[in-house]
Amino acid sequence: MLFLLKQMTARLMLAVGGAVLGSLQFGYNTGVINAPQKVIEEFYNETWLTRYAEPITAGTLTTLWSLSVAIFSVGGMVGSFSVGLFVNRFGRRNSMLMSNSLAFLAAILMGFSKVAYSFEMLILGRFIVGLYSGLTTGFVPMYVGEVSPTALRGALGTFHQLGIVVGILIAQVFGMDLIMGNESLWPLLLGFTFIPSLLQCIILPFAPESPRFLLINRNEENKAKSVLKKLRGTTDVSSDLQEMKEESRQMMREKKVTILELFRSPLYQQPILIAIVLQLSQQLSGINAVFYYSTSIFEKSGVEQPVYATIGSGVVNTCLASCDQMAWMSYISIIAIFGFVAFFEIGPGPIPWFIVAELFSQGPRPAAFAIAGLSNWTSNFIVGMGFQYVEQLCGPYVFIIFTVLLILFFIFTYFKVPETRGRTFDEIASGFRQGGASQSDKTPDEFHSLGADSQV
Repeated sequence: MLFLLKQMTARLMLAVGGAVLGSLQFGYNTGVINAPQKVIEEFYNETWLTRYAEPITAGTLTTLWSLSVAIFSVGGMVGSFSVGLFVNRFGRRNSMLMSNSLAFLAAILMGFSKVAYSFEMLILGRFIVGLYSGLTTGFVPMYVGEVSPTALRGALGTFHQLGIVVGILIAQVFGMDLIMGNESLWPLLLGFTFIPSLLQCIILPFAPESPRFLLINRNEENKAKSVLKKLRGTTDVSSDLQEMKEESRQMMREKKVTILELFRSPLYQQPILIAIVLQLSQQLSGINAVFYYSTSIFEKSGVEQPVYATIGSGVVNTCLASCDQMAWMSYISIIAIFGFVAFFEIGPGPIPWFIVAELFSQGPRPAAFAIAGLSNWTSNFIVGMGFQYVEQLCGPYVFIIFTVLLILFFIFTYFKVPETRGRTFDEIASGFRQGGASQSDKTPDEFHSLGADSQV
């Protein structure tokens, strides 16, 4: 433990902390649309009435609201698929800095949508901030994984998910009627996304570029060595350099890996399948049905103050980083959703993000992040756009669908996902080449340690 603490240098924490501000942005814009649903729907109705001299129909309002929620995921799909275009050309840190221009633009569009009487500006802003968030889901885990020492990679990898859930919680608290979730201040609530981006633009210039990018992509060994010394707080960084050089040599023996090659090459088929399925397990667990629509879920369950129950689910989410109209069932609803959020944060929440960086070496990593991110955002869109319609059909039984899917994901994870704790990127890749990712190679303790490491 003392050895691990010594590796947590100030420069490393600055780099990780600056990066996960992007994760906080992602979480904030995931949760921000939930609490003020009623007042924004009233704005939609008023705008429609002003334009067309008649109230908006219930069906049109449901469609517009679902689009406002789900368009975030469409932007995320495009952004996640574009990760590789940026990180190999501009570097990991510089890509994060550049993407903040999207967040600034989105904040302006959403923040001034009410003044302009334009729900189109709000929807466009949601798309653009989704584009930013899609890029972030690739940039942040990649950067954090590459600046972290091997022994701390799993623990620091959870900071991405922690940033997300803290962002969700902040959005839920700020979305209270007493703060910014009211008729007059909701545009500021949506435009608040400007502040974390500004902070990241101030902090990241003091953080180093990824040493792996410098050595492997730019062939700048001296710069990479200098960065490693600052990150590790020691002059002896030979083991890190050796690991990266070995990874570089391995890349030179392989031809350039494209997205199509990930699916065609037997070497990458199993790890990309694992990456995709774990991302699907995160979103198709139903977690964003809670964070997008929990206020209305609690309201239909008979909870008198649904916004406070929504904030409670955010608190549970951060700490661990369906019902009839009968009164007592409202409390069961709260307990069930709190428990659901808590168990989500033990495994499906953090692990899919950082395991992609551990399953792939430098060559295929950007393409793998693009595919994994696309899978995550596609399933996110399906949940965001379709949940209200499925809930109208299934009523309180809608979460049974997620339950069945989670059982299937559990079976897949148990038999297919390898242990990554304490192993270098090349060792993990070698395990796949040798067929070493089978469940028979794991002891029960090793299997559970994947989840345990994520909570360090």
